Amino acid sequence: MNILNLFKVSFKAVANNKMRSFLSMLGIIIGVAAVIIMMAIGQGSKESIRSELSTMGTNLLTIRPGADMRGGVRQDPSAMQTLKMADYERIVREKKYVSYVSPEVTASGQVIYGNNNTNTSMYGESTEYLDIKQWPIEEGECFTEEDIKKAAKKVVIGKTVVDELFGGVDPIGKTVRFKSIPMTVIGVLKSKGYNSWGMDQDNVMIAPYTTVMKRIAAQTWFSSIVCSAVTEEMSDHAIEELTQILRDNHKLKGEAVDDFTIRSQAEMMETMSTTMDTVTIILVVAAAFSLLVAGIGIMNIMLVSVTERTKEIGLRMAVGATGPVISLQFLIESVLISLTGGLLGVIVGVSASKWVVPAFDMPSSVPAWSIWLSFFVCVCIGILFGYIPAQKAANMDPIEAIRHE
Repeated sequence: MNILNLFKVSFKAVANNKMRSFLSMLGIIIGVAAVIIMMAIGQGSKESIRSELSTMGTNLLTIRPGADMRGGVRQDPSAMQTLKMADYERIVREKKYVSYVSPEVTASGQVIYGNNNTNTSMYGESTEYLDIKQWPIEEGECFTEEDIKKAAKKVVIGKTVVDELFGGVDPIGKTVRFKSIPMTVIGVLKSKGYNSWGMDQDNVMIAPYTTVMKRIAAQTWFSSIVCSAVTEEMSDHAIEELTQILRDNHKLKGEAVDDFTIRSQAEMMETMSTTMDTVTIILVVAAAFSLLVAGIGIMNIMLVSVTERTKEIGLRMAVGATGPVISLQFLIESVLISLTGGLLGVIVGVSASKWVVPAFDMPSSVPAWSIWLSFFVCVCIGILFGYIPAQKAANMDPIEAIRHE
């Protein structure tokens, strides 16, 4: 019997038991769909995070205070006061691989306008901050270098603060109070929405760093210094340059540990991508167990089919069918069931990834390789779990098989 006839016989055998075949496929359908959906969520989340971080500039560098030991107790980095005005000024003077620099001072509190109030975060920055973050102003203007010198009480606010305080009123020129300090609104930032961590990026106020340092936080050090490398490719050179400048300024010699840390956006993107890849693998492995269960289900159904068709197998052997031919027939049936289930599973998985998952505000992106991988796995499942039933059929004694009742 040639291979084409074997496919015809196998297809007819599967089609003659539609309900049984469908129930055998059901596990494959669910397993393949689950794997594709998990891969789509993982890939979508990864792309969403990378896209979000890219909007802040892939050449972004952040300098933060490092942890230190004092009296035998390790201090929290946020409590350290190692970044000073002298560091910022020297970076501005000596930078070669850095295009923009902004010192950063932060404060949180209540902002009030008339009878309305909301809690927000105040960021003290330089005029270059919005260039570093690639964050345009939608209305009004940004503060100037002159405002920084005078520690002017001027502020640029995000969309959320506008909505909470002003409603439909134009905020430009209005005076708000932050921690009892009156501040004049001179600009409104373009909306960025929520980030991947659920933080509202528009619930923010940006003022000259001198204003926040002197009038609000009453401190002489910076929470951090944010920079932008000339290009993404120059980020490593920029990190080396900044490290040398800060070590010289802090008089750190030889093997002395840095009292600061410098993180690049590219490094953060890589870390997040690695984390999301790990989470995706865990989700896919969990979903893949359903494929294992489905394979066992196919094997059980095929064993039942071999038992029911014992007499048919005996007759075919009696008229010349060899053991390998009988074995191949049942393997083809097993692979047909598995592949058909895989095809339906792909359709269900892709459809759910494109229409159902986004309905729950979850990012989703189906990688093409996941579909081909699903088909490959289905063929392997068909062969692996169809092998035992196929061998059982092939090893039957034709005389005993014909006598079987």
